[in-house]
Amino acid sequence: MATSNIVAILGVGPGLGAAVARRFVRGGYAVALLARRADSLQAVEREITAAGGTAASFVADASNPASVAAAFAGVRARLGDPDVFVYNAGAFLPGAVTEVTPEQFEACWKANCFGAFLGAREVIPAMLSLGRGTILLTGATAALRGSANFSCLSVGKFGLRALGESMARELHPRGIHVAHVILDGAIATPRARAMFPGRPTHTLLDPDSIAEAYWQLHRQGPTTWTHELDLRPAVEKF
Repeated sequence: MATSNIVAILGVGPGLGAAVARRFVRGGYAVALLARRADSLQAVEREITAAGGTAASFVADASNPASVAAAFAGVRARLGDPDVFVYNAGAFLPGAVTEVTPEQFEACWKANCFGAFLGAREVIPAMLSLGRGTILLTGATAALRGSANFSCLSVGKFGLRALGESMARELHPRGIHVAHVILDGAIATPRARAMFPGRPTHTLLDPDSIAEAYWQLHRQGPTTWTHELDLRPAVEKF
């Protein structure tokens, strides 16, 4: 059965994607959880439904147009049209330009940028019909500068930022809020904690705090819309 107040999150895992889902559920939203791996989705769905929220999982490869289209068709059939879309997918492969293969470079670009384009195309028509909507894009410092050995990340994140700017200028006057969030630092995900077991908590971005910022961006009124927001730990140099 279709419901109102639906957020679709493309790129759900145990870190930020799950935190954003929990925050929007607390705000009264049903959540469409989308990711490439079913196991990434099931644990989050179980957590939300066990707490009394509404969540549904859909397998989607953000780099594949047919996969994204099929997943969003499932979202519309099961929940309805999302009025909030969060793009949180991404890929990072460090390496020099001469070391990265063309296939790896293309795959990273698709995960970091192309998937946002595909997802946005799925939700914008209904948002335009409603005359409202929110699109939130998870960016990184790599969107502002291309560091050595970061071409696979920077090119896609530069592109994501540009896509966000273009969509904002196109869609803001039509009632759809587009915001790009630059996350400057490592997020305290289970993977990051395993990789850096001795790293102090205060040096990592807290997923729940980021999710709160996403919620506040969504809640902004159209007279004071933020397009770009940067978040970092207080100890992070910039």
